Amino acid sequence: MSTLLVLGGARSGKSRYAESLGKGQKFYVATAEASDEEMVQRIAAHRVQRGPSWETFEVPLDLVTALQTIDGKGRFILIDCLTIWLSNLMIVKLDVTRETEMLCETLKKMKAQVVLVSNEVGLGIVPANAVARAFRDAQGFLNQRVAEAVDEVVFMAAGLPLTLKKAERKPPPAKAKKSSRSRKA
Repeated sequence: MSTLLVLGGARSGKSRYAESLGKGQKFYVATAEASDEEMVQRIAAHRVQRGPSWETFEVPLDLVTALQTIDGKGRFILIDCLTIWLSNLMIVKLDVTRETEMLCETLKKMKAQVVLVSNEVGLGIVPANAVARAFRDAQGFLNQRVAEAVDEVVFMAAGLPLTLKKAERKPPPAKAKKSSRSRKA
C-alpha cells in the first residue's frame, strides 16, 4: 500500500495529523509504556483523543512482529512513536542498527497503509552529556533510514504539515495510437 513518516518536534501536531489520516480498519501501535503517573495520564489522553474506532497494540520493542501480525490489505496502521521505540531499544541494549534495518525491510513489504510518527531531535543545541548525544545521533540515523524506506515524509511545524518527500506516481500506460495509414482500394 503506502508508507508515511511524520516528523516534528514536541507538540508539533504529529500524532493528531497522523491520526487524521486513518481510514478503514485502524490499528494503533503504541511504543510507550506507562512507567509513571504522568505517562499513565498521557496514554489515557491519547486513547480518548483517538476514540473507540482504533484497536490498540502496546509494542515497546518488537515492531517488526507487530507489523507482520497486523498487516493486511485495507488496513491502516499508525506507529506512535519511533522515538520512544528507540529509547526502549537503547535501554535494553538491543542492536539499534539491526532493529532499524529489519523495520525498514518490513515496511517495504507491507500491504496495509502504515504511518510512523517520530521526533526530530537534531534541531536544538548539542546535548551536554554522552548518553544524550548518542540518543540524538541514533534518532537522526533512525529517521534518515525510515525516510529512505517510506513513500512519503511530512514534517510538522506549528500544526502544519510540510511535505518533504512525495511518493513517485507512475504515469498511466500510453494509449495505443491509431494507425494513420489509409487503405487503398
